[in-house]
Amino acid sequence: MTCDTSIVTGLDSKSDQKKGRKSQHSRFFQRLERRYSNHDAILPPGPPVRESITICLNALRETGLGIADALRITRQMVMYRLMQLDCDEAAPLHVVTTAATHLAEVCLNEALLEAYNQLDVRHGAPLFPDGSRAQLWIVGMGKLGARELNVSSDIDLVYVYDSDGETQGQPDGRGTTTFHDYFCKIVRLVSALIGEVTEHGFVFRVDLALRPNGNSGPACVSLAALEEYFQVQGREWERFAWLKSRVVAPVSAVQSGAAQALRPVVLPFVFRRYLDYNVFASLRSLHTQIRLHAANQAAGQAHRANDVKLGRGGIREIEFIVQLLQVVRGGQFPELRTRSTLGALPLLVRAGLMPSEVADNLIEAYCFLRRVEHRIQYLDDQQTQIMPVDPADLDWLADTMGLCDRSQFLAFLALHRDAVAKEFDRLLGGADDQPTPITGNTGVESIKQGVSMVRQGTSYDGGDLSALLAQLPQALRARCDDWKSSAKVGGLRDEARVRLLRLVQRTGQWLSEGTVSEVAAVRLIDWMETLLRRESYLALLLERPAVHARLCRLLGAARWPARYLQQHPGVIDELVSQDLMRGRFNGAEFEQELERRMASLKVTGEDDEESLLNLLRRAHHAELFRTLARDIEGVLTVEQVADDLTALADAILKVTTRWCWQRLRNKHQQEFEPQFAIIAYGKLGGKELGYGSDLDIVFVYQDDHERAPQVYAALVRKLITWLTVKTGEGDLFEIDTALRPNGNSGLLITTFDAFADYQLQRGSNTAWTWEHQAMTRARFVLGSAVLGQRFEEVRERVMNAQRECNQLKYEVRAMRERVRQAHPVKHDVFDLKHSPGGMVDAEFVVQTLVLGYAHNYPQLLDNVGNIALLQRLESVGLLPKGVGIAAADAYRILRQLQHRARLDETPTQVPLHNVLEQRDAIAAVWHLVFEG
Repeated sequence: MTCDTSIVTGLDSKSDQKKGRKSQHSRFFQRLERRYSNHDAILPPGPPVRESITICLNALRETGLGIADALRITRQMVMYRLMQLDCDEAAPLHVVTTAATHLAEVCLNEALLEAYNQLDVRHGAPLFPDGSRAQLWIVGMGKLGARELNVSSDIDLVYVYDSDGETQGQPDGRGTTTFHDYFCKIVRLVSALIGEVTEHGFVFRVDLALRPNGNSGPACVSLAALEEYFQVQGREWERFAWLKSRVVAPVSAVQSGAAQALRPVVLPFVFRRYLDYNVFASLRSLHTQIRLHAANQAAGQAHRANDVKLGRGGIREIEFIVQLLQVVRGGQFPELRTRSTLGALPLLVRAGLMPSEVADNLIEAYCFLRRVEHRIQYLDDQQTQIMPVDPADLDWLADTMGLCDRSQFLAFLALHRDAVAKEFDRLLGGADDQPTPITGNTGVESIKQGVSMVRQGTSYDGGDLSALLAQLPQALRARCDDWKSSAKVGGLRDEARVRLLRLVQRTGQWLSEGTVSEVAAVRLIDWMETLLRRESYLALLLERPAVHARLCRLLGAARWPARYLQQHPGVIDELVSQDLMRGRFNGAEFEQELERRMASLKVTGEDDEESLLNLLRRAHHAELFRTLARDIEGVLTVEQVADDLTALADAILKVTTRWCWQRLRNKHQQEFEPQFAIIAYGKLGGKELGYGSDLDIVFVYQDDHERAPQVYAALVRKLITWLTVKTGEGDLFEIDTALRPNGNSGLLITTFDAFADYQLQRGSNTAWTWEHQAMTRARFVLGSAVLGQRFEEVRERVMNAQRECNQLKYEVRAMRERVRQAHPVKHDVFDLKHSPGGMVDAEFVVQTLVLGYAHNYPQLLDNVGNIALLQRLESVGLLPKGVGIAAADAYRILRQLQHRARLDETPTQVPLHNVLEQRDAIAAVWHLVFEG
């Protein structure tokens, strides 16, 4: 027998109706049908939403019912409708959760308004001296905040008011009270209107345990008190709770934007500026407590162990997986700051934090488990997620889920829960999915064990550190020896000190086994020592041994990566990604990602200039580090590294220019379609950018508006500031504009007509030969398409100009001599760039032949780099057979050696005998062109 199982994920299905409506099996449905079926027409047809729920409530009030009864009957009508839609018509999950969420929002808003009406009469309105009314916000937490409420859920609420003061009191002066007292009374009234059980049941069970200081805290808190609590007492697990927080009532505060005042208080608490792997241990501890609580409740009652929410592989584990990744990365990835579990999973995939197949599995499991949860609750309107034991109930669950029988249902349930549990254990169990050369406890258990030793006085204090050092290899022991008297190490929190020493122990073991080099181990200690105050980095390395191992390889590979990691430690989180070594930089995707992050910051009012400057820098550093890691691991060639770094610089220029234009004051047009362009020269123009290269760029415009010169000059100044200013996240690029017409004495930005005249030798002030040499590597980066086309025409005319070859060679040789004098080289070494037969000679050869012969050979017009052009020069016959290819190969090798030297931060002068063949190949082509 087979069944259509598409309904498992909430899709529509034509169910077998032989036994009548499936919803009738529910005891809760039967009770509602007996008592309230005659009210069904009051709720407008279709899935309940905010508007139809409000209509139903108002209609009940018009019959003379009090607010409490009307709220409860409205709730019963919504539940009655949802059971029919869900069980009989296979409504998608979001229909059910949206309806339950809207019901809570409408009822809380009405209850709050009613409470205001009652207390304003008694105490007067809570008004400020300027006559404005103090605001009380009902903050929905958990599934209510995420708009994912279930059908028999309690609602987790926190009440926050904006400021302190006193109410107006009655006309005779009596009844005045503090805002705090007034709002605490409001809370009690709302809780009674929503949560008390009457003959019509309840609306929602209300839980205030998530407020500051829990059940021992006040019923409501001021915004200032909440902020202070977060800064002084806020616990890690509370960050997960506040991740889903949202003002749900009053509606007026949401619609007016007044409730936005809560955001700048909550966001910094939930999402930290730096990567935050400390939350792993906190979330494990919370999850352990939940598991223990569930186990205690199930003691002696075996059926209670089968909990689809709190049990292994249940709903809570999916939520924890998602929330953990959001909290860890949400500070730097604002687009991850969504409250919805289902909404967050695709965002995690887009951010590269989760494989798409894992997200798909979790989405399917979440929908399945939530629909099972609803059916369990439909049975008796009980707040439970424990599977029923009655076979008839299990058969009904299977039937309403579109499955054949309870056996198939239980098989699907087990399949989903196993998939969830495996992913949960992979992420939170301290395991790593890559093989590592370390054994033994490396996760939270070892930390707990170490903390226990601390509290018992047997911790890694000076004596125990000495014992640990005695086990380390000599180089590592010598480097860590001064830790015995280090105030920085001694001042660490217990957990952080244990993490640090466990990492040293693991590194020492790898060093003894030969897995990491002595240089890498010492550099790792140097790196950790400068970051002891940022404990989350220690947590990351301990949580992810594979990241620890990869970091050691990077640090040991060269000096520049080690220094870069000290300057930008947050980028090590990129080592977590399993796709790190499988990708290449994609400029279009990078730009889209930055725009999404900026849009996310704009939603929360965080898109100020400083935030955007830091956003650009973090994104640039992360992408540069990805390229660096691929480079060190040998995944990319030197040419590919240059291509990716150039594409990254292009993307940064495009995004930064666009954002600067958007924020430019007094511009003469709003949209980013200015008649403006950036021309790249040098390494950026030739797509040969290296790590730390500056950008040689020229700015031009062509716009007849009377204010155009001032507007574009302001844009360029702003752009250069955005690119070069140092913030807490560092800088982006050094900018060199010396190649603009008339060099440093010229205008920072010129009209395109002036640029073209200068390059095409029109007028008395024209470009020198060396500037035309630079034009061979010039490239249009961004701006108006019209200007882009005009630039290509100008560049082509410069390249195609007829030149007297001997004069050209004389001028190029003169420039080469000036360059050589500016970079003197000792006779006993070979400078890879500046010595005769070095890279500059090859570049000058290419530029000379392109300028001298491009008018006859269109193949030479393309800006494809020196290696490809040397090969093309041979193919068209301007260089003898074999000479161009040999020079190209030599140039490639010298470039590789230069690249390695810069990574190692060593001189680019090498013994001549190491590069004799390459020197001779380039010297030969130089001799042919200039001396032959």
